[in-house]
Amino acid sequence: MSDAHLSARQLDKGAPPVELTDEPIELGDREPADATDRPGVRSRRRRLVVAALAIIALVGVGAFGTWGWRIVQQKDARITIPDQVAGLRLDSSDRAASTADYLRSGLAADIQLDSSFGAVYQDPADARRSVLIFGGTTLLWQPERDLESLFELMADETAAVTGLRGVSPGRLGGVMKCGSTGGEGGDFAVCGWADHGSVVLAMFPARSVDDSAGLLRQIRESMQTRD
Repeated sequence: MSDAHLSARQLDKGAPPVELTDEPIELGDREPADATDRPGVRSRRRRLVVAALAIIALVGVGAFGTWGWRIVQQKDARITIPDQVAGLRLDSSDRAASTADYLRSGLAADIQLDSSFGAVYQDPADARRSVLIFGGTTLLWQPERDLESLFELMADETAAVTGLRGVSPGRLGGVMKCGSTGGEGGDFAVCGWADHGSVVLAMFPARSVDDSAGLLRQIRESMQTRD
């Protein structure tokens, strides 16, 4: 008998029969088809999501904190009417007082204020370059919106304010805008400021918009204080 036949008989006696099935045979441990389902991957993903939410929350809290702090800084504004300001002299004539009261009343009817004022300042060097200024103080949640309401009030009384643009408000902050409009005496500049404690508008006959913006910043620093 050949060695080949002997080996075949030994295998037949000692080995159990092999059962064939339709299921695939798995060799060793395999990773899941979706690697992201593994516990370690899921844990890292949760940490990333939590970190992202924390960053968003911090940014939101920071923005709210900045807005809230700005309100605290600006809300208690006071405005005085000095006899002289930025080289101008307060006009105390009956005509000026009537004009100032008319402007103040129109403002008070449009915006609820704790206090309001109106004044006319004369330029000693040129009577044509008088400055009419009016406004008031109160807690304003949206200063820019209330300032734009004043410009709309101007449009109702005269002509539409054109070329309206933001300008630097100076060290007191808030928002300041300037434009121009027309009247019986021709075109003139209109500028105003608003913050969380005050809103003011001024008219500048015979002055450019840029000159008027600079003059209003000077007037504001002399008129406005905060508690």
